[in-house]
Amino acid sequence: MRTRRLHRFNFSFARPELKPLFSAIFHHLSISNLIDFILSVYFYNCSLSPCRIELDDQTTVHYWTPRTRHFNKPNLVVIHGCGGNPKWQFVRQVGRLSEAFNLFLPDLLFFGKSHTERSERSDYFQAKCVGDGLRRLGVGRFSVYGISYGGFVAARVAEMWRDEVEKVVIVSCGIVFSEEQREKRLREIGRSMVELFVPEKASDLRPLISLCFSKLHPLMWVVPDFVLRDFFMALGTEYKKERRELLEHLLARKAGSDLPLLTQETLLIWGEEDAVFPLFMAYQLQRYLGPKASLEVLKGTGHAANLESPREVNELIESFVLGH
Repeated sequence: MRTRRLHRFNFSFARPELKPLFSAIFHHLSISNLIDFILSVYFYNCSLSPCRIELDDQTTVHYWTPRTRHFNKPNLVVIHGCGGNPKWQFVRQVGRLSEAFNLFLPDLLFFGKSHTERSERSDYFQAKCVGDGLRRLGVGRFSVYGISYGGFVAARVAEMWRDEVEKVVIVSCGIVFSEEQREKRLREIGRSMVELFVPEKASDLRPLISLCFSKLHPLMWVVPDFVLRDFFMALGTEYKKERRELLEHLLARKAGSDLPLLTQETLLIWGEEDAVFPLFMAYQLQRYLGPKASLEVLKGTGHAANLESPREVNELIESFVLGH
């Protein structure tokens, strides 16, 4: 009898009319969806809550904000780069940083849950939306930390909101470079930054990951394609055109022109083996910013310092912002 019941169960599972149901269930049980859920739980566990702010009838900004704001802690705004959203980029940092700061982590426009119907694609507009959102949240003075593309936005935030911004941390962000340096770097990489950071297909993730990390586990190269496709979908395909336009706007700017003017103390953190913005760009940016800028170089670290060396980055941020 037991064998017969098992046989009938297997038969019912395979019945054609049930296949769409099971297909839908397994479609939603993706690896990336599971990880994204776990990351959300982890952010909640770090005393952070999601918050959506309607800046106007065309623009919405999503933040992770402190559930309880502690006025004995300074405020720190953390701005992500092109690779996903704050949950994916800062998972190795928020635990430690949330103990020392009131953290505010925005999704930049066209990443995560932030979007606009406006046609503006500049880092100025990104910075304005970040600052307007902070004002709506009642944030007064704060320091700002941005990595890669988020570093461009962080610099604009500091420039536009100079009375509110106390200190600035920029990680792996080549703000200062010449036209010759840019063209040479693109030739060395062998593809445009837009193609690299806004991948068209899942297989494009392999060269992107290889470029951003100084050390890769050998198993990375045997990860099945269906896993890469899953993570490719997790990066988001809804606003791919708009994300390309963000980078195109940044790259269309003439090198060395319209640079941010910062008055705050600024800490630059760079991976010694950064293959996106090589180390010489860090020294160029330090010279441009002047005596108020200091530089820390992380050995054995590539472009993704937030994921490769999170403990060192956190210690540097805490020491700099808190004045230890």
